[in-house]
Amino acid sequence: MSGGVDSSVAAGLLVEQGHEVVGATLKLWGGASDSGCCSVGDVDDARRVAQILGVDHHVFNYAEEFERHVVTPFVDGYAAGQSPNPCIECNRQIKFELLFERASRLGFEAVATGHHAQVLPRDGRHYLVRGADALKDQSYVLGYLREAQLATLLLPIGAMRKSEVRAHAQRLRLRTWDKPDSQDVCFIEASKGREAFLRQRLTLTPAKIVERATGEVVGTTEAAELMTVGQRRGVAPGRDGERRYVASVDLAAQRVEVGPLAAVMVSSIGLDAGSLTFAHDALADGAVVLAQWSAHGAARSATLRLGERWWLELHEPARPVAPGQSVVLYRIAEPAIVEGAAIVAAP
Repeated sequence: MSGGVDSSVAAGLLVEQGHEVVGATLKLWGGASDSGCCSVGDVDDARRVAQILGVDHHVFNYAEEFERHVVTPFVDGYAAGQSPNPCIECNRQIKFELLFERASRLGFEAVATGHHAQVLPRDGRHYLVRGADALKDQSYVLGYLREAQLATLLLPIGAMRKSEVRAHAQRLRLRTWDKPDSQDVCFIEASKGREAFLRQRLTLTPAKIVERATGEVVGTTEAAELMTVGQRRGVAPGRDGERRYVASVDLAAQRVEVGPLAAVMVSSIGLDAGSLTFAHDALADGAVVLAQWSAHGAARSATLRLGERWWLELHEPARPVAPGQSVVLYRIAEPAIVEGAAIVAAP
């Protein structure tokens, strides 16, 4: 129970269905936080919802593990010129690893969360599919889950639209019924931002911004680590008036290359082979999949290539993908079942 409306309603529905429910809130971040699911107010909201529902509520402290598995790799990723996704790592390392282990040790039969995704039982297996609300679907951030976790995972709101979730929260008289969704990284103060957080932990790199086609210096940045491959926001238009996108970031050379969209589009995405996981059986070389590389981005048709290096061969060019981001692979069928996930490799 994160203190948000989704997990609150998930708990409430399970109570109504007759399950013996115990609420668990994870204390993950010991530093300052004014957003996300790590603030004191969120823990208090979760506790009060549990009181309304008449269930026990516990707070599990995973602050040390969160620092080791999520925050430190987040900082190290930026120091290496990557764009890591801490929310995926939190789900993978903390919520669906440590919490599942603890629930099993304590004798619980299942773990339920408020994610907008669904588990589909079929032929003795359990498959992860998209949530009913396409605008809120969170199957992307759960793309690393495997059969053992899916078999004991309950997603009570996955078949609902967000408006239905809020209506249930009102009906149950939960204080979180109109609480806004969290949009920010929970351990970064929204009022200060990512740059302030990173400057506390590493020395950011000044760099020249260079037009890729001509080599002309068109600007500078005081923090090349914050320039993300594929980014348009904050990048000045070119002399021709066209929008510019970040094509590459080279911290060692203190150089950020930009170009018009047509010049930076890619036809393939390299994958970190060591990070590639499959929900069930491994996909074969040449498998055709839908690939998604941002939480609410469009899934694109691609062919998985497995050889000396592993990559996705895109069927249509796309904006470049930043190293460190996650790619989730879906089966091309209805419903689109999650088959696996990988991290985008450095060029």
